[in-house]
Amino acid sequence: MKQALKRKSIILFILGLLVTAGLIYVNVFGIKINGMEKGSARNIILGLDLKGGVSITYQAKGDFTTEDFNDTIRKLRLRAQEFSSEADVYQEGDNKITVDIPGQDNAEEVLDKLGKPGSLSFVTDLGADDEKTWITGADIKSATATSQPNQTTGKSEYVVAFELNDDAAETFEEVTTEFQGQILYVVYDGEAISSPVINSVIKGGSGVINGMESYEEAEELASIIRIGSLKVELEDVSSKVVSAKLGDDALSTSLFAGLIGIIIIIIFMIAVYRVPGIAAGLALIIYTALDLICINGFNWTLTLPGIAGVILSIGMAVDANVIVYSRIREELAVSDNVEAAIKTGFKKAASAIVDGNVTTFIAALILMVVGTGTIRGFAQTLALGIVLSMFTAMVVSRAALTLLYNMGFNKKSMYGVQKERRTVNFLGKKAVCFSISIILILTGVVTMILSKAGVIGDRSTALNYSVEFQGGLSTTVDFEENYDVSYFNDNILPAITEAIGDTDVLANAEADTNRYVIRTKNLGTEEKEAMRKVLVEEYKALEDGFEEVTVSATTSSEMRKNAVIAVAIATVCMLIYIFARFRDMKFASSAVIALIHDVFVVITFYAVSWATVGNTFIACILTIVGYSINATIVIFDRIRENLVIMKGRERRHIVNASITQTLTRSIYTSFTTFVMVFVLYIFGVTAIKEFALPLMVGIVCGGYSSVFITGALWYLMGGKNESKKIKAED
Repeated sequence: MKQALKRKSIILFILGLLVTAGLIYVNVFGIKINGMEKGSARNIILGLDLKGGVSITYQAKGDFTTEDFNDTIRKLRLRAQEFSSEADVYQEGDNKITVDIPGQDNAEEVLDKLGKPGSLSFVTDLGADDEKTWITGADIKSATATSQPNQTTGKSEYVVAFELNDDAAETFEEVTTEFQGQILYVVYDGEAISSPVINSVIKGGSGVINGMESYEEAEELASIIRIGSLKVELEDVSSKVVSAKLGDDALSTSLFAGLIGIIIIIIFMIAVYRVPGIAAGLALIIYTALDLICINGFNWTLTLPGIAGVILSIGMAVDANVIVYSRIREELAVSDNVEAAIKTGFKKAASAIVDGNVTTFIAALILMVVGTGTIRGFAQTLALGIVLSMFTAMVVSRAALTLLYNMGFNKKSMYGVQKERRTVNFLGKKAVCFSISIILILTGVVTMILSKAGVIGDRSTALNYSVEFQGGLSTTVDFEENYDVSYFNDNILPAITEAIGDTDVLANAEADTNRYVIRTKNLGTEEKEAMRKVLVEEYKALEDGFEEVTVSATTSSEMRKNAVIAVAIATVCMLIYIFARFRDMKFASSAVIALIHDVFVVITFYAVSWATVGNTFIACILTIVGYSINATIVIFDRIRENLVIMKGRERRHIVNASITQTLTRSIYTSFTTFVMVFVLYIFGVTAIKEFALPLMVGIVCGGYSSVFITGALWYLMGGKNESKKIKAED
């Protein structure tokens, strides 16, 4: 019987290895589906920062107000995001708008698909000389492609569901009443793009347009309606292909760093956990392969913030294994039954894994719904990673470990035993820890105040906002030679940063030219001349080949506002979930306070170090939010468990014991996540280093707050109940 089970387990394990090899093959080489290569990591759509794309510049015609121009930028951004959520739209000079769309290499094709921004209207008489416009694009609140049963046949059909603002809703009710049974034309740029029949009176401003043959047709119409009419007439004045903002090496170095990090983590897991470490390594490889395949399959655009989401989810995938294996070792400390220890370990770890991942998943969902641009890209990769990490940790890892046990790896020494730990008095250090945290946060606040007041050096703002955040100067430079991006980033870019005294510089090469577009903060006359001199004298820039124009922020105020709103809503939702699961507001509020603490400490690092605050800043903060809450949940889950097991013991002892019991997990998870980011810092390009450094600070801070802050906060909030405890601490 045992031999048969062993043979079966060996066969299944070999099949698992073959499946893993197949997933790796798909990642590397892809598979052919209908003549197209699918699944290969090299086919993942990359953002402007990693690969480049198409840049189109429009010029406004005629007279217009600032309000109308800003409204046009906002609506054009919506149109561009139909191509990619990572698209950038920003103002150049006084009357130009530039649209950067990642992952594209055919400017004419994109321009054709993007279309000429025009006007949208709903009319009832298409041929009338004094055509009556009942509804304009400005009246549209939303429009989405969906499906619903046909009222006549009952069969599902594709439709466009739209909603109007309150004023237009009243007008629309009057129109649909008067012209019921007639055609209501949807006109775009003078051409009827849809001609639905008014079947009934529409009240409340919500209606549908049916008759779509496919979802794609419905989505195309919904897209045009969503964008609405632009108040400013635009004409395209240039379209070009541009290189990656971070250089061609950014992706390759990131992938190499990721590979090195994963190898280090697998070696670490095997060294620490022995046989379970092998199962964890296999699960991590499968997780990474599935993650890349899904990103490709969903046609998501991967940017630097997206890579941050992948890194965080890899850390969480390892975290789940660490929680399980620590539990198995605890069981083996009181029992010699390895098989039972494995089953019990997974069972006891389930609640901590589920709660930790669900809270982070809630945050990811909120960010996907409320966030825009790179925020949404980060949330997508994080949400996907959470789902896959739970699957690989609870299913793949468990299956692999069970098979290894059945194959003969069943000795207790192959799994290790949790040594009995002396309970550490963490709460006895709470005053010191709270003081350190308060000092750190106040240091950040004071530094920002002094920086904004101009007291510190040449600072004039609270934080070192990048060109992406506050706009600046765009200088197009013609060179005698055609420099490749790698050479430019390794040699010319450092020379520019030294000349102007600022590292916040972005550069894109224009395809098939000797021209580079260099974006910096607003420069004074001396800085401009210094940059011009070094480029002309050392790198053969043409004397008359400089063209300057001011540009607005690519990270719009709307995006920043959405980021703040998304984090706030996500925090509230996480608080509600933790309260619902733990039935104790002290757990929820302590977790949120610790989360806010970690965010402020990272902001302090940005303020003191004067690190650049750009799109990567948003990604860094979001990463810390996800990481911090997950680490806290593990400790709270153990406190909740020990409140039952140690019933009657003093709360001080329960908290100290719980933190001590989970200390190994806290250290190991912080280490594995830190390794991924540290390797990225070592091998990454300059912009990635600027992102990785504060992220490492956040990871260390998250581990610190989980161990020294969260438990102490919960204890203090429930301290009044101390006198009700039956037995004093030994």
